Amino acid sequence: MASLKLHITNGDCTTNLLKKLNFSGTIVTWREMLCEGKTIMDVGSESFWKTRYDFFSQAYKTPKQTFIDLTVKEYRKLCNQKEQDEIVLWFEYDLFCQINMLAVISWLKRYRKNRQISLVCSGSLTTREGLFGLAELSDEELQNHYDNRKTLSQDDIEFADYMWQLYCSDSPLRLETALQLNKNSAFTYLHEAIIAHLQRFPSIKNGLNKLENQILQLATQENFTSEHQFVGGILRNQGNYGFGDSQYFNKLTQLKGLFDKFNPVTLSEKGKAVLENQLNYYAQIRSDFSYLGGSKKYSYLYLTDTNKLLKITS
Repeated sequence: MASLKLHITNGDCTTNLLKKLNFSGTIVTWREMLCEGKTIMDVGSESFWKTRYDFFSQAYKTPKQTFIDLTVKEYRKLCNQKEQDEIVLWFEYDLFCQINMLAVISWLKRYRKNRQISLVCSGSLTTREGLFGLAELSDEELQNHYDNRKTLSQDDIEFADYMWQLYCSDSPLRLETALQLNKNSAFTYLHEAIIAHLQRFPSIKNGLNKLENQILQLATQENFTSEHQFVGGILRNQGNYGFGDSQYFNKLTQLKGLFDKFNPVTLSEKGKAVLENQLNYYAQIRSDFSYLGGSKKYSYLYLTDTNKLLKITS
């Protein structure tokens, strides 16, 4: 008899692909973006979901019922899946997916002990250059990824849980050293994702982080006629962040003081000065309510010359 399988996917697109290809087993979609906003370690707890809803409500004006319908109900579906012999995780190489993956594994460690957990993680291919999401794979490539999925050892599971705890801590400094602990783990893309996460803290040079500086730079390199076109350009050039368009529209709202207009996209004189490191924007953009994991974003500065974080003492 074939063993029962539970598939936990990174989003609806992957879920629909698995259904289309008739993968056997139950499919649950992890609908979160834990790379943004405050997180706490106890995944799935009442305080966890309250913390997450508070973030979505404040940052994205998400109605409570929408949050419940899209995210919490799907989580409850996951809670009801208790009989499967193998749990297959479907995630991608980018920061967005890697942080969600850590949280899911932390939850599985606590609530699904002694289950076989395997990982399908898309990224590089032997046949094509570049990094690819699951939806960018052919049916044959997707099946090949599944056939060659990695079974996570107990050490892998413990390491992922530890990295999740550090991500949720009030200091990101330990993440820097933790990266060196397990370079030979099953998580091929986690190292680069955590580096991308650390580079989201504001630069000491101008108060903006690497991604925010990339956005300003792109605005000077291409002629975007509208905000929608600009967001499309940001998506194409974002590297391994894996963010969606709603995250970038939200980001542009935060950066609007550095633009004269978005139709067409034009940097202000202040924006140009910040980009050229002639003006530090830290004081203007700083917020006590902006979190990256468990850490306040503006309590740390990223030293680009040494690739290290510095805690700001009050």
